[in-house]
Amino acid sequence: MAQEEAIKLFDAKKIRVMWDDQTEKYYFSIIDIIQVLTESTDYQTARKYWNKLKQRLAEEGNETVTNCHQLKLTAADGKQRLTDVAETEQVLRLVQSVHFTSPPDELPLPKDDDDLQNLTNIGN
Repeated sequence: MAQEEAIKLFDAKKIRVMWDDQTEKYYFSIIDIIQVLTESTDYQTARKYWNKLKQRLAEEGNETVTNCHQLKLTAADGKQRLTDVAETEQVLRLVQSVHFTSPPDELPLPKDDDDLQNLTNIGN
């Protein structure tokens, strides 16, 4: 399976992306998406937000969590680490989930609708 890793920029924040030639799909780092949506200043805050949101979505039976995969993407320290990823359709569902779900305690609120629309176009 040929895969190509890239970084997309949104509001000057990096979103790690993997292109898979076999499935002809992009896979986006979910934590990077969460970090942009919530305007989190650090990785750990975005990770905590995703863990809590993932728990809530799983309790609701949301398929976004069920269908997410893990791929090795290059982390900030340059090492390859397993990271939760989602394809474009799942990212759209995730954006809606983040936008319309109250954030976990003491975590930032999601961005506004215009920013969310722009974010959904990064795979194009």
